[in-house]
Amino acid sequence: MHDDALSIPVDATAAAALAAGGLRMTVVDPADAAATRAWAHAIARGFHDPAPTEEFLAELAGDFPGQRTIGIHDDGLIEPELPVATVASWPAALTVPGGEVTAWAISDVTVAPTHRRRGIARAMLESELRVATLAGLPLAMLTVSEATIYTRYGFGAATWSTDYSVDVRRAGWVGQEAPGRIQLVGRAAAIATGETLFEESRRATVGDVQIVGHRFGRLFGAPSEPDEQRKLRFARYEDEHGTARGLATYRLIELANDFTGFTVELKQLVATTDDAYRALWRFLLELDLVSTVTAGLRPIDEPLRWLVRDPRMIRTTEVREHLWLRVLDPVAAFAARSYAGGGRLGFRVADPLGYAGGAFTITADADGTAAVEAGEPEEGPLLELPVDLLGSLYLGGASAVALAAAGRLTERSPGDAALADRLLRPATAPVLTTWF
Repeated sequence: MHDDALSIPVDATAAAALAAGGLRMTVVDPADAAATRAWAHAIARGFHDPAPTEEFLAELAGDFPGQRTIGIHDDGLIEPELPVATVASWPAALTVPGGEVTAWAISDVTVAPTHRRRGIARAMLESELRVATLAGLPLAMLTVSEATIYTRYGFGAATWSTDYSVDVRRAGWVGQEAPGRIQLVGRAAAIATGETLFEESRRATVGDVQIVGHRFGRLFGAPSEPDEQRKLRFARYEDEHGTARGLATYRLIELANDFTGFTVELKQLVATTDDAYRALWRFLLELDLVSTVTAGLRPIDEPLRWLVRDPRMIRTTEVREHLWLRVLDPVAAFAARSYAGGGRLGFRVADPLGYAGGAFTITADADGTAAVEAGEPEEGPLLELPVDLLGSLYLGGASAVALAAAGRLTERSPGDAALADRLLRPATAPVLTTWF
């Protein structure tokens, strides 16, 4: 185990593999302004974004000391200082049933189109898994732009989210009145409120991940994008005692030639009480001159449909996976969470990369605490599955029964998958409410 994950040097295995192809792997020094700027330009190129402005580079500069930043360089190019591939990673808290666990967050994975099919992504991702293991972390996690890439490295989709639109003129409101009040606030007050509420909500939401740095700031409109920032509005809910319990970030989009039919685009809604949740949704759905509210990255079991008179006016536009998990140490990972009752369940895991391969057994008490140990039970419930599906089951976001029906995992005896669902699945579906 490495005491300081961010100071782990270049992974020798990956560096050697890349060097054989004429490429150089570096850990970017946070104090090297030229190197961090070049890395930021490579990220923008990789995600087809405009070249970063000076203002954005200043925002991003504060993130580098808190992450391990990797650049892959081709010294044969005209601009060898500009990486042809990138990845960043850091330890972050992940909320699990009954608490939280520190996992290795992986982000900003890019490969230049000129350097595809040279094994760069494989070298970087397998390197990140080795680094996470060296750091002593039981899980790695990421969000993805392409969903077909990461299963080969043992990641499995662990949370799902919903995008939808609401026809507010026909939906109607039937929810209970909330006792507090809502006030509109500016960006500074919204950030001050969000610094407390986002973390409180994250700790109560299985699947949510600690978010810091520029990623947090951009939830409220980045200073480097003043035009976008000016479009945002912030509504804060306070309970009857004047304590902030919820915050909504949204913007209004005017339809052409129809100033009475604005669309509200909900960017973020965080609520630490049911009253706050209801009050903020009612506020959004009853705004004047608005015909539609759209929302993304919402829970798949969103309570909103029970708060409107006509739930058919809530139209789902997309359901997709969001957080992907890679189990590295199954005993430590499954010991870090609680369970929804008592029972004993074994797992036999196939892991081509070797981290989580083998067997382990969960023995849970009625109160949800559990002992987890290596080895499989000689008899009794047992699931046999690949390591990517172990990540999908970890938070309870995927159904073992559904996976068994699909032939993706094997039960020792009928009913073993049903027991897994009873033990692993939390009261509400896990969800990740932001990107990282």
